Amino acid sequence: MTPTIDERIREVAAAENLLVALDFDGTLSPLVADPMAARATPDAKRALERLASCRGVTVALVSGRSLVDLRIIAEHDDDSPFWLAGSHGAERWRPAGAPPVDEVVGDAGDTGVAVAARAAADGFEGAWIEDKQFGFALHTRTSPDGVEPRAQRAVDEVVERLAPDWRRRGGKHVLEFSWRHEGKDGAVAELRAQTGADAVIFAGDDVTDEDALRSLEPGDLGIRVGPGDTAAALTVADTPELAAVLTRVAELRAS
Repeated sequence: MTPTIDERIREVAAAENLLVALDFDGTLSPLVADPMAARATPDAKRALERLASCRGVTVALVSGRSLVDLRIIAEHDDDSPFWLAGSHGAERWRPAGAPPVDEVVGDAGDTGVAVAARAAADGFEGAWIEDKQFGFALHTRTSPDGVEPRAQRAVDEVVERLAPDWRRRGGKHVLEFSWRHEGKDGAVAELRAQTGADAVIFAGDDVTDEDALRSLEPGDLGIRVGPGDTAAALTVADTPELAAVLTRVAELRAS
């Protein structure tokens, strides 16, 4: 008999060592026009704090954001118990006492690619380029109808011409290019190994989160936030529903 969702939640919450790894934008925070204005909702923040206080639980944020930006929007300081994987796992932060992480190495990407992409995006209303640690992202959330595909096509042409080996990632009104190729599946695998997790809960809302959701093992729980094709076992409508699930997990751990 296939277990119900409540049974799946109970099973994963009962793991001796549980890793709760979560995307941030659109998952813990609603999507906003200004990326740096994103903040976790109060309910989501309380749920994470409760989980982090439970014995045997590690909370991690796994984001496409650069580490410096992730720490700002997550209101994360050096005393935080939350583990971080930024830039899709290419950048990591660990609390005191956790296993150390290797320094990021490799040749820097060609900054001329971002300059050319910015020139291409300037011709489209509402489109703008965000510089990132290992590349850049084209944002079109505030573009009028019909502009997004044309802006993306123009920037695609720039990258295909100047940096065809860069990794391309699509998302909700964002198109990201990076000269590093790490993904959230690898970030979750590293976090699982470093924390000795017996089970993982991973939640995300976008295409890049599906890499991690597809990589989950039997006994894990994947959660998709919002609509879309997904490999997740559980889909919730929005951030408040996810916060309720996380709160439920925290209650089960506390009991």
